[in-house]
Amino acid sequence: MLAAVRGFAVALTALPASVVLLVCTLVSVALIPLGVGVLTTPSVLALVRAHARARRALAARWAGVRIPEAYRPPPADARGGLVGRAERCAHLLKDPATWRDVLWLLTDASAGFLTALAPALVLGYGVEGLVLAAGLWRAFDGGADPYWYAFVPVGDLGTGMAAGGLGLVLLAVGLRFGPVLLRGHFTLTKALLGRPPEAELHERIDRLTETRHDAVDASATELRRIERDLHDGAQARLVAMGMDLGTIEALVEKDPARAKALLAKAREDSAAALAELRDLVRGIHPPVLAERGLGDAVRALALRLPLPAEVAVDLPGRVEPPVESAAYFAVSEVLTNVVKHARADRVWIDVRYTGVMLSVTVTDDGIGGAGAGAAEGGSGLGGVERRLGAFDGVLAVSSPVGGPTVVTMEIPCVSS
Repeated sequence: MLAAVRGFAVALTALPASVVLLVCTLVSVALIPLGVGVLTTPSVLALVRAHARARRALAARWAGVRIPEAYRPPPADARGGLVGRAERCAHLLKDPATWRDVLWLLTDASAGFLTALAPALVLGYGVEGLVLAAGLWRAFDGGADPYWYAFVPVGDLGTGMAAGGLGLVLLAVGLRFGPVLLRGHFTLTKALLGRPPEAELHERIDRLTETRHDAVDASATELRRIERDLHDGAQARLVAMGMDLGTIEALVEKDPARAKALLAKAREDSAAALAELRDLVRGIHPPVLAERGLGDAVRALALRLPLPAEVAVDLPGRVEPPVESAAYFAVSEVLTNVVKHARADRVWIDVRYTGVMLSVTVTDDGIGGAGAGAAEGGSGLGGVERRLGAFDGVLAVSSPVGGPTVVTMEIPCVSS
């Protein structure tokens, strides 16, 4: 019954609104050569989009049908005045989604009206059959031409009862399948207003191109970091140690005490160089990650934090090594961000595999206000987002001012 009422309401509003907007759109576009349409078309199309958005909202709320928008964003450097109005008009007319909206208006005023009205029509027609069986059949008793109720010619008590039986069936169908019929209307709407497959393909290609560039840039940045660390760290220490050894060779007979002191310094330099090389290797691919997997590697990160941390891990097996590495360094960056900026007293880390997705959630009780943009407060979350994007992963940040901050990272992958 509710589906019938909703469909009836949609039909009553869809027919006049879609017809009026369709006529206004066509007239406005036709007046563009005269100059008048340049001024009116953006406003008319704004109303069309508002009408389409309202139908999308009803589709989601009443039938669970999600209809994503596919409008092109307005140009960032849009100007004002008549020139800006003309540019806005040209931008709207070049958008394929605009013409899908126009086609939807035409369909909504015809097939859309009928599909929205279908639940109420089925119920109403079923009630008519019951009314015929209740006695209305007498109005057609003895008439030259019977009254056709569907395929039943009503003219006497027997055919009236047959109409009543058919009405009961239609009433049951309407009550049982009314939501399905209403969903059919919104499915038709989605077929016209939804994002076409080629648009999704183009967006997918654009995203893959962007993430490929990000991955190449990240790889080049990582190589430069390794080169810089080697040049400024271990390499400089090894050069100094070589010079010390040369001095020791010259002093070993003349000044054994000085040579002994330089040997001690050379030993310290070798130990420091070894430690820096180990840190560098750990920064490339931590041994604990390679040997014990992502869960234990994240626990090791938590143990090194200067604040209490709770780690929950639910991983049935190992995921691909590149995904493990990306997730590990993403968690490391987020935890570094917590320590530097969040002013948190505690942090919670949840790592789990949901069948097709590796999901990591980092929650802290800090001051909040974090954002995923690369330039927001120097948080570094933009870099995490680009790192995950190379694996088609996503980053979601919930950080109201005052906290708490919840950072969720998801990477599609398979588990061994």
